[in-house]
Amino acid sequence: MKTIFDICYNERTNQCLDIYLPEADEFSVFLYFHGGGLVSGDKTNDKNLFNYLASNNIAVVSANYRMYPNAAYPDYLNDAADAVAWMLSNMNKYGKIKGIYIGGSSAGGYISQMLCFDGKWLSKHGITATDISGFIHDAGQPTCHFNVLHERGLDTRKVIIDESAPLYHIGESENYPPMLIIVSDNDLPNRYEQTMLLISTLKQFGYSETVQLKVMHGGHCAYVNTLDKNGHSIFGQLVMEFIESKH
Repeated sequence: MKTIFDICYNERTNQCLDIYLPEADEFSVFLYFHGGGLVSGDKTNDKNLFNYLASNNIAVVSANYRMYPNAAYPDYLNDAADAVAWMLSNMNKYGKIKGIYIGGSSAGGYISQMLCFDGKWLSKHGITATDISGFIHDAGQPTCHFNVLHERGLDTRKVIIDESAPLYHIGESENYPPMLIIVSDNDLPNRYEQTMLLISTLKQFGYSETVQLKVMHGGHCAYVNTLDKNGHSIFGQLVMEFIESKH
């Protein structure tokens, strides 16, 4: 495995990413956005995931993005779209690309959902969601994110579905690429129920054939940095199985 750290994908805001490359000359690429409630976290946090995928012929691009209190909605979405544009323009320098995938956990899952369902972020770069091979939305909030509510001075427990909510945009596109949606049965309060609403809304609009749901046992994102009895990344295996099923 080869690693390349701190490549700035956005010179305007100095946002950077890290790359974990397999030994092979041909591989899929997984762009990952970390969790942390849009207030914390870092591109280096989930190395068990990155190392596992890179050792299984999947390159990982882990990107930072602006966060509160030094950001406001939608700064982090603009950053994420910039990272996607950089990946599509540059990753072919490192090998032959079999497929491009985007995902994130918790706050990163909210970001990946917004990139998938609200076309305006990627369209600024001439990209659509269907240019991506697949999305992996892990434990993301499909309604208005609780820290967007906090930014507005609202009770963070409120359930609001407006333009800042992934759910709001379902149905705006004729097609979506395949996606894996992951949530825990003992997730954050109301996260499981909101995820089920996301699934049922996708089904209502006729997209269910492209959607896979995986319900994990335990707490919020407890599996993201957990290894199984063989020392393998539990989350990494979910990601790898999804990506390999598309080739």
